[in-house]
This record gives sequence, C-alpha cells and structure tokens, in this order.
Amino acid sequence: MQRTGGSRFLPFLITVIIIVLVVMAVISIGRLIFSDKSKDTKQTVDPGISALTNVNAKNSVRMTMRGPIVAEEKFQSFTLTVGTTKRELAVYDGYLETLNKRKVLDNNIRAYEQLVFALDKANMMVGIQPDDKKANDLRGICASGYVYVYEVLENDEPVKKLWTSSCKGSIGTLKASTDQLNNLFFNQIPGSRKLVPFTGPSSSLTL
Repeated sequence: MQRTGGSRFLPFLITVIIIVLVVMAVISIGRLIFSDKSKDTKQTVDPGISALTNVNAKNSVRMTMRGPIVAEEKFQSFTLTVGTTKRELAVYDGYLETLNKRKVLDNNIRAYEQLVFALDKANMMVGIQPDDKKANDLRGICASGYVYVYEVLENDEPVKKLWTSSCKGSIGTLKASTDQLNNLFFNQIPGSRKLVPFTGPSSSLTL
C-alpha cells in the first residue's frame, strides 16, 4: 500500500512542479515584455515637445525669419523670442547680424504657458528627424525666398530646432503650418508687423 501511494503521489508532485515552473516562466516573460515596452515609451518621448510644454524660467521659444540672400548691405533677418519674464523682437542688418531695432516687453508665466501650449497644438515641434546633421545646415537655403526657424530653448541654448522655407525645393524639417505658428509669435508683440522688414510671402497672416 505504501508503494502504491508513493507511485500515485510522484506523478502529482511532478505535475505541480511543472505547473509552478510554467507559471514562473510566464511571469518572467511578462516582465520582459512590459519592461521593453516601458523602455520604448521612454525612448520615443520627443525632447522638443517635452521642453516646449515645460513651463519654467529656464525655457523660452524663438522664431527666426531670414530674408533672401542678397548683398551684405541689404540682407536682413529678425528673431522673436518669448520667455516667462519677457518678450523680445530684434531686427538685424547684414550677415553679421548688426542690431537695427529692438523691442522688449514684460511677460508672465501664465501668458507664456498659454502661448507654448498653443504652439504645441500647432505642432511647432513636430517634424522630420533626419540622421544627417546637414539637414539643419541653412547656409544657402532658399536663396530667393524666406527661411523660417522655430526653436525651444533652455538657458538660451536650443533643445530642438525645426525649419522650413518659402521655396518648394527646400521644405526643411518642420511639419506644421507656418501661418499658424507665425501668427502666434507675431501676436505676442503688438505692432510687430510694422517693426519687421518682411513677414514672408504668406497672405493668411492678419496682423
């Protein structure tokens, strides 16, 4: 009887061990899968989008517009920068960016927050992420037209930069409407259109 009981118990014990091992294997595989998904999620977080909606005193946003490539005496560009404490429009002459005119206004964190979330909804940091660093080399780009550059800054250093132009052959890295983005930036400084040398070829900007 004891031998019979032992022979019956052994298969049961083996079955229990197998079940435990299977359960442990399933748990281990599940942990690996979820761990990989977590890593993938972290890796896909765009630093530009994250920085854009990170409202703090270190961060700011900037739009730069460059005119046609002409003689040094006639070349112009301008930047419009907005942070939590100030808004600044600066117009430059020549390729060495000699300051022509400048307008600075105060700002506050709530106003900045509204702007950056509006820029986020307008896809300011949505664009192509090329492996080739030359994709952001703007030298000679769109010689007869206008180049638009949009940046998120941290401590005045670019976190991410996207650009496009008015030339069909140089669409750049930005995948958003320049009309919408430009309106948001120009609206930050009253009378900004009267201060800048150009606004580009778009007809939908209304300031």
